[in-house]
Amino acid sequence: MMLSSAGRRVSLLRSFREAAGALGADLTIFACDMTPEWSPACMEADKAFAAPPAESGEFIPAMLDICKGEQIGLVVPTIDTELLAYSQARDQFSAIGCHVAVSDEPLVQMARDKLATATFLAQAGLPSPRTIALEEFLDGAANLTLPLLAKPRHGSSSRGIMMVHDREQLLGLKKAEPYILQEYLHGREFTISLYFDQEGALKCAIPHERLRVRSGEVEKGITVRDRALQDVAWRLGESLQGARGALCFQVRVDASGAPSIFEINARFGGGYPLAHQAGARFALWMLEERLGLPKTADDGWRDGVLMLRFDDAVFV
Repeated sequence: MMLSSAGRRVSLLRSFREAAGALGADLTIFACDMTPEWSPACMEADKAFAAPPAESGEFIPAMLDICKGEQIGLVVPTIDTELLAYSQARDQFSAIGCHVAVSDEPLVQMARDKLATATFLAQAGLPSPRTIALEEFLDGAANLTLPLLAKPRHGSSSRGIMMVHDREQLLGLKKAEPYILQEYLHGREFTISLYFDQEGALKCAIPHERLRVRSGEVEKGITVRDRALQDVAWRLGESLQGARGALCFQVRVDASGAPSIFEINARFGGGYPLAHQAGARFALWMLEERLGLPKTADDGWRDGVLMLRFDDAVFV
């Protein structure tokens, strides 16, 4: 298998290695990154490759060449910027016997666009904060009032997110990339990881509370079985068309216990290792599907599993 844009995803790589051991499978793990010599996950992989930028025209041809040459049967994307390219080229990989663990292109497009995500959630009748384009607010076409949360429309990893309190701040943002404005949600924050089988059926939804976050990634988290969170997760799963493999979404829960969805990611979330340790073993289930083994995906994960992350290092 290939972990694409592997970066620092050492825990994800180890999850696949552990899953292969549990299945008795001889798994060779490849990894790629723009600078593999600076990628801890590439250093831990059995073999690593340099890759062009994910949004360049050279990316997919390079990945196809690697997968064909190394007879790679599974590619697992890890970052938002490569998802669209992989979703568009999924049939090309299938033609060389390689499965890419990515959802259908329309779903990837929607999840990559925060305004489109807000529209999708509203149309599906799912709870979410009011969200508008920056230009709509500046033109006076919306009745939202400041302060509001400003986010890059196509951003990820908490990049560029800020609270805006006056119009001057918004005028400055207009000169940058496209932005959206969103009602600020108060309350506890959760990530819910979802696993869809190869037929697109939701098999598992596991929430964890983001107790402490650093650089957009959960540093301390705990799995939580909560009826309202489970309900909104399965409702979302029924609404998502073309979902495959691992996805996740972000939720705020207010003081009354009501959840509100504010982001969808069509990939493994950064907190997946917590889900894996709690029994939601997406990596194992993916390998079962690829190896033609009996499928064991279920929703029987453990409540109250706590993750406390710490810094580690690779020495070369």
